[in-house]
Amino acid sequence: MSQPPDYDSIPGTYVYDAARGRLGYALNMFCMSLNQAENRASFKADEAAYLERFKLTPEQRRCVLTRDWLGMLKVGGNIYYTIKIAFCDGLTFQDVAGMMSGVSKETYGKMMLAGGRSAEGNRFKSPAEACGAAGTPSPGSDG
Repeated sequence: MSQPPDYDSIPGTYVYDAARGRLGYALNMFCMSLNQAENRASFKADEAAYLERFKLTPEQRRCVLTRDWLGMLKVGGNIYYTIKIAFCDGLTFQDVAGMMSGVSKETYGKMMLAGGRSAEGNRFKSPAEACGAAGTPSPGSDG
């Protein structure tokens, strides 16, 4: 059995890798369908009914219907696809990034202009470090 990738230990990070791609295939195909105006109109007319066309998991469906942006990434959504839902809602990438970060669009913009989010508390932690055990700092850690 293989070990989970190191990047799974980075707080708040959902790397779109092959496993997430397989998990989110139906979700991402739904999002890609929104490239066509007639599909966007159908989706906006009855979102739940439109989603029936795709083999989404119940959690993927919930994430779309409640606009749980971060949740969509957790269940295999690719940000470049899921943002198409936001565009249907008249939102910008900055709107969604702010929501995923827990701040307003304006605060998010200021944070990015100031150099981004602090790395403090957002670095990779090895399993030993995450449990509070002493040891050699892992690559990318603050140690």
